[in-house]
Amino acid sequence: MLFISPTHGKMNIKETFQSILSFVKEKPDSHYKLIIGTDSHPGFNEAVFVTAIVIYRVGRGGRYFYHKKKVELKSVFKKRIFHEVSRSLMVASKITDYISFDNSTSTMDIEIHIDVGPNGSSSEIIKEVVGMVVGSGYDALIKPDSYAASNVADKYTK
Repeated sequence: MLFISPTHGKMNIKETFQSILSFVKEKPDSHYKLIIGTDSHPGFNEAVFVTAIVIYRVGRGGRYFYHKKKVELKSVFKKRIFHEVSRSLMVASKITDYISFDNSTSTMDIEIHIDVGPNGSSSEIIKEVVGMVVGSGYDALIKPDSYAASNVADKYTK
């Protein structure tokens, strides 16, 4: 799985984590959030999924990385949203594995941003997708607070 960094170009997941680690080590006394979110754009028989990883130095900016993939998937709205959340959880799990071996990031807050909100058709599945994330041990944020999915990832879906 390759991620693209606007700063460093293409990176695998381990290199992405190393870049996150370098960013954290620049100012180790700052508070950080590691945020993962996925958005998608439907097509006829496929959808484009973009997963973003954002390292946010609270109050001081951040960096992001994204992975883009076309997936054969009929354009069924609910199925696509569940697939978005599953992709975010998969990436979060891989990053969590790296974090578990590094003491400097072990207290980092991890959030999963979900591209659903109280308005529109996605409101019907909020409980289910938030339950997936919380049940996996991560904090879940929805619109309007889910900027990693609804802004960063969305930017690269088309």
